[in-house]
Amino acid sequence: MDQSITVGPKLATSLRPSVVTGILDAVERPLIIAECSGRICLTNQRADSFLSALGNDSPADANLFRDVLKVESREILDQIHGGEHEVDLPLQCDPASHSTARARVRWLPEPDWVIVTVEMTPAVTGAEDTQMRQTLEDLLQEREITYRNLLAAYLRLQEVNRQKTVFLASAAHELKTPLAVMKGYYDLLLTGSLGRLSEKQRDILQESRESCERLVRLVSMFLNYSALESGRLVLHLRENDLRDCLGELAARWHDAFARKQVRIETRLSNDLPMFKFDYQKVQQTVANLLDNGLKHTPAGGEVLLAALPYFWERRASSLSPNHERRKLLESVPNCVQISVSDSGTGIAPEHHQEIFEDFVRVDRSSSGMGLGLAISKRLIQAHRGKIWVDSEIGRGCTFHFLLPTDLE
Repeated sequence: MDQSITVGPKLATSLRPSVVTGILDAVERPLIIAECSGRICLTNQRADSFLSALGNDSPADANLFRDVLKVESREILDQIHGGEHEVDLPLQCDPASHSTARARVRWLPEPDWVIVTVEMTPAVTGAEDTQMRQTLEDLLQEREITYRNLLAAYLRLQEVNRQKTVFLASAAHELKTPLAVMKGYYDLLLTGSLGRLSEKQRDILQESRESCERLVRLVSMFLNYSALESGRLVLHLRENDLRDCLGELAARWHDAFARKQVRIETRLSNDLPMFKFDYQKVQQTVANLLDNGLKHTPAGGEVLLAALPYFWERRASSLSPNHERRKLLESVPNCVQISVSDSGTGIAPEHHQEIFEDFVRVDRSSSGMGLGLAISKRLIQAHRGKIWVDSEIGRGCTFHFLLPTDLE
C-alpha cells in the first residue's frame, strides 16, 4: 500500500514539531521531504536509518538529488513539471547489504516541495538463498515426477482405448456375416420366392428386415469408427453421380419413414455435377442424418433431403487478390451442399458443437450410441469438406455439409 503524507503550510505552522515528527514516524516506509533545490526539510525515523546506511549521518547536510537519488535535480524536475504524476527510479544501496530499493518521487505544488518514499527489498542471506534453491529443486523434481505419472497414465489410457477399438472392430466383423445372411433371407421371403405370404406375415417380415438393416448400419458404424480411430480409413474416390447416390438412398429409407408416418421429400438440383467422392461413405453420412431426423421427428412430420451446387470461398482461398477471386469464381460453384432438415424438437445452440463428438447424446431418451454424427463429421472431413447444424428448440434442425467438387 502506497503511504505518503502531504503537509500544507497552514497545517504545518499550526502543528508543533513533535506532532509533525510523530505523524511522519507513523509512516512504515522511509519518507523524505525536501525543497526543489534538494535541501532536506523533514524525515522520519526510517528515513534517518536509510540515510545513515548511505553514509549521510546528518540529513540536514545532505542533498536529496546529489547524495540520495544520485541524479541531477533537473532530470527529476523536468519530468514532474512535464506532467508526470510520479517518478520511479532505483536507488544505489550499500553493496555489503545486498539489498535493493526504489524511490518514488512526487511533487507537492503549493509549498513547492518534493516528497520521496523509499521501497526497500530485503536482502536474501546465504542460508535463505540455499533454502530457496533447495525448495526450487524440490518443486522441479516434484513436477518431473508428476509429469512422468501423467505420461504413464496417458499411455495406459491410450492402450485401453486401442483395446476398445480392436474389440469393437472384432465384434463388428463377427456380426457382419450373420447379419448379411439374415438380411438375404428376409429379402428372399419378402419377394415370395419361398411361398405366398399373408399380409400379417409380410408386415412382420418387413419390420424384422428393417431391424436387421438397422443392425447392419450399426455394425458398419462400428467398423468405420474403428478404422477412423486407427487411421486406416480409405476413401474410394471415383466419378459418381450425386443425384443417383442420394436418390437410391432416399428410396431405401422410404418404407422406414412410411411406417413412422413421417414424410420424406427430396429436392436434388438438376445442376449437380459429376465429381469424385466415395459413394458408400457419402451414403452412410446421409443415412446417419436421415436416421437422426427420423428418430426426432414425430408422426405427421417431414424430413427434407436437398442438394445443390454451392460456392465455398474457402476452397478458393489460394487465389489472390480478393477482388479477382470474387470476380472469377463467385458465380462458379466449387462444391455441393447437402442438407437434411426435419420438423422435430430441435437442438439448443449450446449443444451445436458437442453433438459431433464421440458418444454424445443430447436426448438421453432416444436410442443410439452417439456415434452417428461423430462419424459423419470425420467422413466429411476426410473428403476435405465441413459439416454443421442450424437449429433452435421447437423449430426442428437442419444439418448441412459441403463436398468439394475439385478433389484430385
